[in-house]
Amino acid sequence: MNDKAIIDVIIPAFNEADSIAKVIGDIPKEIVREIIVCDNNSTDNTGQVATNAGAKVLLATKKGYGSACLKGLDYLAQQSTPPDIVVFIDGDYSDYPEQLPLLIEPIQSEQVDLVIGSRALGKLEKGSMTPQQVFGNWLATSLIKRIYGYHFTDLGPFRAVRYKSLLKINMQDPDFGWTVEMQVKAAKLGMNCKEIAVNYRQRIGVSKISGTIKGTILAGHKILWTIFKLI
Repeated sequence: MNDKAIIDVIIPAFNEADSIAKVIGDIPKEIVREIIVCDNNSTDNTGQVATNAGAKVLLATKKGYGSACLKGLDYLAQQSTPPDIVVFIDGDYSDYPEQLPLLIEPIQSEQVDLVIGSRALGKLEKGSMTPQQVFGNWLATSLIKRIYGYHFTDLGPFRAVRYKSLLKINMQDPDFGWTVEMQVKAAKLGMNCKEIAVNYRQRIGVSKISGTIKGTILAGHKILWTIFKLI
């Protein structure tokens, strides 16, 4: 893959009006073709803020993190020229969008299929991840290593994937199991996966998952269920 690879960014977003413009603003525009914000039925003006910031905004009416991401993939499938690489990043400004070149570089130069931005390998701002998030990541990645033989350190949302590989993965999960489904299926398909250290800070606003006990329990259950379901 040459240096002129077509790169599109998908940002699932729900009530991220206070942060989405910052995420869009920090994405390196010189290497990205399009930034696609999938507004998952926000009750604030996330969509308008994203539009004003220069993103393509899609309304993802079906509730769920994975559903929002799938809406973005449906949009890419309709383009006359598909991307070479798809980057996923959250809309809460917890990731550092300017680190995007680090994630795409192994795909361009090393024939890597999937690159995970690992928060476990990078610098974590104090309070950016709850103890249950840290434990959940450890448990999930340990199970993936034991069952599928692939060593990951994180299920981080900031990731880059070769578009042709993404089509082979055939993503389906509509909610909390999205990230782990991608990694488990990539492992089962024998894809070349790599992790890159990325930094992580406290998000803007309250997390819809880790910010509540119910969200944490549901997400943890879905992640573990997905790992075992795909065996």
